[in-house]
Amino acid sequence: MGYIQLNYRPKETDVICEFYIEPAGIPLQKAAEHVAAESSIGTWTEVSTMSEGIRKKGAKVFFIDGKNNEVKIAYPIELFEKGNIPSILSGVAGNIFGMKVIKNIRLQDIHFPKSLVRSFNGPEFGIDGIRKMLKIRDRPLLGTIIKPKLGLPPEKHANVAFEAWLGGCDLVKDDENLTDQDFNHFKKRVLLTLKAKEKAEKITGEKKAYMPNITAETFEMLKRAEFVKSHGGNYLMVDILTLGWAALQTIRNAHFKLPLHAHRAGHAAITRNKKHGISMLTIAKIARLIGVDSLHIGTAVGKMEGPASEIIDIEEEIEKNLISNKKHTLEQKWYNLKPVFAVCSGGLYPALVPDLIKLLGKNIFIQMGGGIHGHPYGTKAGAKAARQAIDAVMQNKSLKEYSKTHKELRIALEHWKG
Repeated sequence: MGYIQLNYRPKETDVICEFYIEPAGIPLQKAAEHVAAESSIGTWTEVSTMSEGIRKKGAKVFFIDGKNNEVKIAYPIELFEKGNIPSILSGVAGNIFGMKVIKNIRLQDIHFPKSLVRSFNGPEFGIDGIRKMLKIRDRPLLGTIIKPKLGLPPEKHANVAFEAWLGGCDLVKDDENLTDQDFNHFKKRVLLTLKAKEKAEKITGEKKAYMPNITAETFEMLKRAEFVKSHGGNYLMVDILTLGWAALQTIRNAHFKLPLHAHRAGHAAITRNKKHGISMLTIAKIARLIGVDSLHIGTAVGKMEGPASEIIDIEEEIEKNLISNKKHTLEQKWYNLKPVFAVCSGGLYPALVPDLIKLLGKNIFIQMGGGIHGHPYGTKAGAKAARQAIDAVMQNKSLKEYSKTHKELRIALEHWKG
């Protein structure tokens, strides 16, 4: 029984991987066979320890599109340990990236069967839980990242957060590379910023959230999470790729009962090459499987690379309870997993809000850094302008019309004309 079985119909229990494969001097079918073997039971030569029973556990290449270099491979579920993302990826996204017979290979998507999905926690809060926590029913959430990225002392950091919340931000987060530096120690920053959050809530009458970046060595990360919770924090943030999948599972499985925000710092090292690596869609699905509640997906209209079609697909995948392959009939429900809030961030400013909501809908965080703090009148005015832009869209008004009676938005539109 070989690895190429084009008449094979995947079982409901199979793990299905979609690959883009460019062979190095061999036919695509042969390259696909090498990938299936290396990622399941095979090795470079015949071995005496192989048996017919083991051969049946081999991966099966059941679809090859030579024109587009697309390959689909089915893996029997018994090849994988439930609840263990590092183990799963060591198989389907491990040695295959270094094979000499492959010039380029990209893992485009993974479809997980029911029993494997249910072996993971998934998001604890999801979209509905976060909306309930912040008491925001029917509009995009507005967030900001403290800027400059690095350099502010805790007192100024907390004050910038306070101004942003006063102006209308719902969420404030640390930058992805701010952790516990000498100029801004983690514990002091958290205490001062949470105090500022409470003050802003009393003044505005709105619930606010602060996302402190707890990214660190795993045991230290757990200590930081406990510190945030014990001092009244209501959100946690981690850099999921630099942290690693195992550490992400650790923080989620610790059940701190706080929403978990996922920053994707470093993702482009493995996602940007459209012919090699792993797609952002795949990363988003794995993050949801493990259990993040909000996740950076890009913007399609800001400064960061990423085509609109891909970002829309990612938003749909993590928001909805139905995961489907739009090109073919393969479909997968995510059973017990709650949907995840998509976070749009990277070069955003108020003028881009209408296009962003049109592309991705209302179940998003609109997160602006420079687009708030770079307002000519400062952070508070910048937050007001961003919130006014959202309000205008929710009221079906053009930004130009709405800006006639909202000066912060008018000034923002004049300042960022492009």
